[in-house]
Amino acid sequence: MQKPLANKLKPQSLKEIVGQKHLIDKDGVIYKLVKKKKLVSLIFYGPSGIGKTSLANAIVHELNLKYRELNAVINNKKDFDIILEEAKMFNGLVVIIDEIHRLNKDKQDLLLPHIENGLITIIGLTNANPFHKINPAIRSRCQLFELYPLTEEEIKQGLKNTLKKEFSDYQLTKDGEAAIIKLANYDLRNAINTLELGAVICTNKKINKNIIEKINNKPIYLSDKNEDNYYDMLSAFQKSIRGGDVHASLYYLGRLIVQDDLDSIIRRLTVIVYEDIGLANPNLATRINLGVMACERVGFPEARIILSNLVIEMALAPKSNSAYLAINKVLSDIEQGASYPIPKHLKNHSQDYKYPHDYQFSYVKQQYLPNQLKETYYYPKKNQNENHYANILKKIQEKNR
Repeated sequence: MQKPLANKLKPQSLKEIVGQKHLIDKDGVIYKLVKKKKLVSLIFYGPSGIGKTSLANAIVHELNLKYRELNAVINNKKDFDIILEEAKMFNGLVVIIDEIHRLNKDKQDLLLPHIENGLITIIGLTNANPFHKINPAIRSRCQLFELYPLTEEEIKQGLKNTLKKEFSDYQLTKDGEAAIIKLANYDLRNAINTLELGAVICTNKKINKNIIEKINNKPIYLSDKNEDNYYDMLSAFQKSIRGGDVHASLYYLGRLIVQDDLDSIIRRLTVIVYEDIGLANPNLATRINLGVMACERVGFPEARIILSNLVIEMALAPKSNSAYLAINKVLSDIEQGASYPIPKHLKNHSQDYKYPHDYQFSYVKQQYLPNQLKETYYYPKKNQNENHYANILKKIQEKNR
């Protein structure tokens, strides 16, 4: 069975990579590593179809390194054992691991000592957030680099390169190109495979919109997965929830669901519930976290129902950013030099420390902030929950007089 064209056309050098200029331009880290013929263990993360595998392939070929490819899900422990034996035979090997976020504990335990001693160098590939999904032991041994969604111009360039290499006697019309880009949802691999199929079924070597619609006639959504617009969509999503517009919140949720990027949605919801709702409804954070776990368990399409529940409740919940403002003020003060000595009575094993539980109401007047700092960081907002906190603060202030 013939491999898809996108697999056949894997880049052999950085010059053939489409996009990811922040990594492969002359000031980019990957460019400099390859230029100096130096490779360390890497993890590339970002949405599907934007060139993670292509970049890994380009690196090993340009450096002329022996390598093997594994998939964390498909390949079993025996496959990993075989590759480790090969690594010993070759005195080192690069292992490209797709879906590295799905690496189970047995495979991790097998790899870790050999990553540590340099027998293998890994290039991990994932469309998940590595800070949430990848085992810290693996993550700490790798340099992490985010690959950005491709722009429309970069997809066009990828199609142009493919035409030149494989279909030089074919014509891709403007409307055919636009149809491929929209159907591919800014996924270059998908776009190339669609182009290949278009070349197969067209009769006059002219690939136009009608040909592409014969391949896939689903409604063409205006995708926002290019770098700028996609993050604008996430921003609009958060701002709509923050502003209490439940209808706009659901609309932007729908736009994000169409992108099939569950990780970005739940990551943003987790931020919103602490940043924008916060102490006005602290119990909501627990429900959001449970909802996020349910979404990860069932995936799309069922996750859309859970997300709708969460977004409606979040949009209509009372809001408070008091905790967000408080910690930002603390960090700002520290960055500006407010790193003062800890009061002597708070230091470890101090005989002068007063243990609050030895006093009535488990409270005793005592200085906690450094001598040089007379600052108020937390200012309760006016909502039912923080009104309670405000009353407690008031009582503490009265006791301290």
